[in-house]
Amino acid sequence: MSFPEGEPIEAYVDPERFSASVHASIECTGCHESLKSGAHPSGGEKYRSRRAFRLRSARICRRCHDDAELGERAVHLSLLERESEGQALICTDCHQAHGVKAVAGGNIFHSEQKYCMGCHEQNLSMEFRDRTRSLVKVDASVLGESAHRNLSCSDCHFGFSSDEHPRRNFQTRREYSVTLADVCRRCHFDKYTKTLNSIHYAVLSTGDLSAPVCTDCHGTHGVAYVAAEKAGSARKCKKCHSAVYKTYAASVHGAALFEESNRDVPVCTDCHRAHNIDDPLSAEFHEHIPTMCSNCHARQEVVGKYGLSTDVVKTYLTDFHGITLGFYKQQRREATGTTRPIAVCTDCHGTHNIATTVGPGAAALKANLLKRCMKCHPDASGDFPDTWLSHYVPSMKKAPMVFIVNSIYKTLLPMMLVGLVLQIALHIWRYISNR
Repeated sequence: MSFPEGEPIEAYVDPERFSASVHASIECTGCHESLKSGAHPSGGEKYRSRRAFRLRSARICRRCHDDAELGERAVHLSLLERESEGQALICTDCHQAHGVKAVAGGNIFHSEQKYCMGCHEQNLSMEFRDRTRSLVKVDASVLGESAHRNLSCSDCHFGFSSDEHPRRNFQTRREYSVTLADVCRRCHFDKYTKTLNSIHYAVLSTGDLSAPVCTDCHGTHGVAYVAAEKAGSARKCKKCHSAVYKTYAASVHGAALFEESNRDVPVCTDCHRAHNIDDPLSAEFHEHIPTMCSNCHARQEVVGKYGLSTDVVKTYLTDFHGITLGFYKQQRREATGTTRPIAVCTDCHGTHNIATTVGPGAAALKANLLKRCMKCHPDASGDFPDTWLSHYVPSMKKAPMVFIVNSIYKTLLPMMLVGLVLQIALHIWRYISNR
């Protein structure tokens, strides 16, 4: 069949390919309704080009396959979004016109998921070489609420179909889990590359399979939206770091999270990050802590709700600890020599056991702070922590003597400078007038 703008299209239908297609049970008039009248339209004269004809023919598919059905598959969902932006789509670019094949394990009446669930909704299990077994039952309701609910089974479990179901042969269940998690990088390669620089991957690369992989944190079929549930994110880390989790839960941050459902407080991934987790014992991580804490404590819209001030960051950075840390960081960038650790936020406030600085526990907190100070200042006395102004800017309420002295200097120094300039000017004037 030819068109005014050229580029003809072949109208031949291969009977064998059509008989093997998912549309084999549909009569020709099921799609080509114009043939029902007995007339046979010439076709080519009605359309300017081959593409115009294919665009019109693609609309026939939508009579049976509406947007709701198409949106159930991730590949179709992205195409529908492009269509809503004005891009015309042709179904037969991917699916042949008369030789439409079924998805793996499905047919025109059954989706791939329904086919797989025919077995996997049962209490089936797989056995490993160490004689342990793992349940392979999939809860359809959990899968429906997953972040991957629009994906098909074969998007992750590729190589499986109604005709082929490869047998997996692993020594242990953990070995299988670690291997299967490698599938995630097909779609999430950016996140995967970040894990290559993490402490978890460093442990895993030594052969220690206890280190967490993607599915340990995100789940398998019930992949959760981690960012939406901060408490749930912290509980993921509890699987391996139970002692740290217990300490964190009792801290001022953990108590606000679990008891008040406060979303302003940091969880594990806010400080340690989610995928590119650094070694917390390294010098680089230690020097980064003030920047990490300032993500919350330098934002007035966050700390202002709780009567806290952003001065905690400013005063640290302008104090001897903060200034020295800045010099050491610059020295580390310019040279390879080691530097002595400088006190940062966690050295005074603790790491996971951060407590409030007011109330009944303030005395114990001060005693612990003195012990920390004595690590660098062995001769420190009981009042040594009080010699520092903490994070307060001097005022008549906080450190009034320091505030008064500062105020005097702010007045006295300008007066002295003005007097000095005036004296020099008068001296020059007298010298000129006496000549």
